[in-house]
Amino acid sequence: MLCRFAAASRSSAKLVAPLGCLVSRQKHTLPDLPYDYAALEPHINAEIMQLHHSKHHATYVNNLNVVEEKYKEALAKGDVTTQVSLQPALKFNGGGHINHTIFWTNLSPNGGGEPKGELMEAIKRDFGSFANFKEKLTALSVGVQGSGWGWLGYNKEQGRLQIAACANQDPLQGTTGLIPLLGIDVWEHAYYLQYKNVRPDYLKAIWNVINWENVSSRYATCKK
Repeated sequence: MLCRFAAASRSSAKLVAPLGCLVSRQKHTLPDLPYDYAALEPHINAEIMQLHHSKHHATYVNNLNVVEEKYKEALAKGDVTTQVSLQPALKFNGGGHINHTIFWTNLSPNGGGEPKGELMEAIKRDFGSFANFKEKLTALSVGVQGSGWGWLGYNKEQGRLQIAACANQDPLQGTTGLIPLLGIDVWEHAYYLQYKNVRPDYLKAIWNVINWENVSSRYATCKK
């Protein structure tokens, strides 16, 4: 599925390399979290973080390694039919690995508040105000049908920030061209144990742990 636009890692760099590189690839691994599972409480509880990281993200990593091995074999055989049939699994599991690797660094027990410096100026320029940006990204994320992500990305060609919603585990850059800065996971496994089916409450809480230093660093890097 394609991502739909709204108005206005190390691991990911490896994943977007040409598929021909799979012939001599290294296996993907689950990245360590830069904080303890309980560090984001009370906004995201330890049980959610432990399951989300050690089970869900780990599954994407494991499945990605399996499908890449199959893809490597298909490449060696010149089996284009199998290569094509593996594309959905590569997109889903590769996207899941890319997205979560970004997500963990976008969060911090010392997060929240508002960004500063160039990122804040860009948000004001492209959305009018931080409050307006926050409202738009929250509404977009609440409105994702089923499972997916809400994103703040950078449009390098236009030199401006944009928000976008992606279905399932579609990776932002691979499906829209936007460089990911901030991702909000709205799959139920990201919040159901704590917030049940009330996604808006989860989205209200997550702003308290957004790591604006990380988002700002991503913005500075993609502008170079």
